[in-house]
Amino acid sequence: MKILVIEDEKTLAESILIFLKQEGFICELADHFEKANEKIEVFDYDCILLDINLPGGSGLRLLESLKKNKKGDGVLIISARNSLEDKVQGLQLGADDYLPKPFHLPELAARIHAIIRRKNSGGQNLIQIREMSIDTLGKEVSINHQRVELTRKEYQLLLYFAYNKGRVISKHAIAEHLWGDEMESSVSFDFIYTHVKNLRKKLIQAGCGDYIQSVYGMGYKFQPT
Repeated sequence: MKILVIEDEKTLAESILIFLKQEGFICELADHFEKANEKIEVFDYDCILLDINLPGGSGLRLLESLKKNKKGDGVLIISARNSLEDKVQGLQLGADDYLPKPFHLPELAARIHAIIRRKNSGGQNLIQIREMSIDTLGKEVSINHQRVELTRKEYQLLLYFAYNKGRVISKHAIAEHLWGDEMESSVSFDFIYTHVKNLRKKLIQAGCGDYIQSVYGMGYKFQPT
């Protein structure tokens, strides 16, 4: 899952990035208003961690812009401001949750997971797609109640497909979602084919239907039949 951390406090931002990457998230950082505004206009994220006090502008303006443009990114406000007024204003503007500083990193991760679950699977930890079960807490996949061993990237790719069931997803979108900033300069996405091929092979060998379809010239579609 792809996370944008909008935070100008360097030490805190680095701690958040390190912890969330260890938890399996793809993370990007914006440490001032303009950089954050540019990223949310160009890219989509599963969840945005948003500080209110930023160099160059207020995080609440970014939140207003997100909702005005009808983007579906989840938003968790993280701020030293702990007044009821700030919390209410942020939630009224469309934030999904509010976590005052200081906070424990495991709680932060739990709040992020909760936001993503609510937005993509109705708050459920278990996604059931025909004979396939995806446990988003345990990060495990089972076919006909038998566990399938996937690499971290294969699991993330399958979850991305599951959350976008029935939609055509471009190779560029997949690369951005699974590798974030690392892919901004890439001119070829041939490696995506390899990841998709390996994932399909493991699922089919485990007894799963062949649900990942290649859409010529466009990308892939996850379409359980």
